[in-house]
Amino acid sequence: MKCPFCNPDRGSVLYEGKLVRILLDGYPASRGHLLVVPKRHVESWDEIRWEEKEALLRGIELAMKALKDSLKPDGFNVGINLGEAAGQTVPHLHVHVIPRWKGDCKSPRGGVRKAVLDLEDENLSMKERWERNRLNGNEIQKLKHHFDKLINAMRDV
Repeated sequence: MKCPFCNPDRGSVLYEGKLVRILLDGYPASRGHLLVVPKRHVESWDEIRWEEKEALLRGIELAMKALKDSLKPDGFNVGINLGEAAGQTVPHLHVHVIPRWKGDCKSPRGGVRKAVLDLEDENLSMKERWERNRLNGNEIQKLKHHFDKLINAMRDV
């Protein structure tokens, strides 16, 4: 299988650094759902180097800042599915950064614990929701613009 994170569709790449890239999720749980992915193909947490872990944390922060500036969410779910039993479907380590808004689901209580408690996530139950959650071209350009601004500001420090 060709790894979708090692060879991403160029239209889904919002940021590419030395060790990580930030991608639009192909099946977004919410509008602006992003993935922070090591550029090197690694399948598990045990395989990743310390400098890649640090880059992932910086990538999460960068993704949240760009999303806050462009889409103005009320909160975030951030998580990693490690292993098939935990719901990992692509065998390449990746971190989900999922923006959340008040009222975007009936009951946000429990957040990421819903998967462990085997509760239905009404945001993921239908293909139509994934399609509705995808950003349009203007929204993607706005998000890319905010990534560029943040990267340039970091260089000035």
